[in-house]
Amino acid sequence: MAATEKNPQELEKATKLNHVPKGEEYDKMISGMLYDAFVPELQAVRFKARRWAMNYNNHYPAVETFDEVAAERLLLLKQVIGHIDDDEVIIESPFSIDYGCNIRLGKRFYANFNLTILDCAIVTIGDRVAMGPNVSIIAATHETEVESRRQNIEFAKPITIGDDCWIGAQVVILPGVTIGEGCTIGAGAVVSKDIPAWSVALGVPAKVVKKVTPLEKTKE
Repeated sequence: MAATEKNPQELEKATKLNHVPKGEEYDKMISGMLYDAFVPELQAVRFKARRWAMNYNNHYPAVETFDEVAAERLLLLKQVIGHIDDDEVIIESPFSIDYGCNIRLGKRFYANFNLTILDCAIVTIGDRVAMGPNVSIIAATHETEVESRRQNIEFAKPITIGDDCWIGAQVVILPGVTIGEGCTIGAGAVVSKDIPAWSVALGVPAKVVKKVTPLEKTKE
């Protein structure tokens, strides 16, 4: 269900992100409330994100090494992603986003081909997270009652992925999910509920099948 009031925690998160639009509908969107996605300020950010993705996905820099490619792509990522913790981020193309500004990436993030992030709510990804190909992170959703959909009204729920997670190929992560640190999500899983830290989860819907040994926090 959609929230009925603004979420101070999510609004506070947004103050630490770059490129965010200003406006009532944006505040409602990241708070999990019903909102109108077709107001001008939100349409403008989505248009920018799509134009940016077309460039990111179809231009290959005239360089000689993968390190040089990563360096040029990092500059592009900083144009649209809300926050990137360090310069060791690699996102293979194609890469699809809704807004970009609602994505927060931790240190040493890697994503293989065809990552999709529908970041209508804030998507927070921790340090040393790796993702296989064709991962979908879907913060956007709709009511099952039809009237709001007729009116182009929708809502979203934030997604959080903790440090040291490995997200396998073809995984789908649904709105409102938190995946704890140190988790492995097996290929093809659909994560519809929270996964506790230091777990391996598989299946549709994803369920914990084993636990792994917790590690101490690193200073990286």
